[in-house]
Formats: sequence, C-alpha cells, structure tokens
Amino acid sequence: MNARGNPTVVQDLKWSKSSYSGAEGGDCVEVAASQGEVHVRDSKIVTGSVLTVTPTAWTTFTGFAARPSSEV
Repeated sequence: MNARGNPTVVQDLKWSKSSYSGAEGGDCVEVAASQGEVHVRDSKIVTGSVLTVTPTAWTTFTGFAARPSSEV
C-alpha cells in the first residue's frame, strides 16, 4: 500500500463513487481500478493524494467493511 499521485495517470482513470453518496457532497471516497492496482481518493479533493492498494487488499478491506458490526 502506498499513497502517491501521478496526476496524469490518476486523472485518466474512471473514478466511481458509492451509490450511497448523496449529491450534497459529504465524506466520500472515489475508487478507480487499473491493471493490478486499486486507487482511492477523497471525492472532495480530486487533485490530492491517491491511496493505491492491490486488488487483494481492496477485496479484503471491502469484505471486512461490509460485515455487520455484530460479526466484527
């Protein structure tokens, strides 16, 4: 895992925001996948730092985050 941001590369990615995100902004992240990497950024600061993780790390994280709090 690392935080980096090659502005040219990350600007060209197709970024997605959660369907739970409202139009009013708020605390949201955007995610983009590229070959062998998953990129995560703050939706309010699109030119800021990008967290880059492996697809396995992202799958593990989202699986954990999706579990009910009673299972954590």
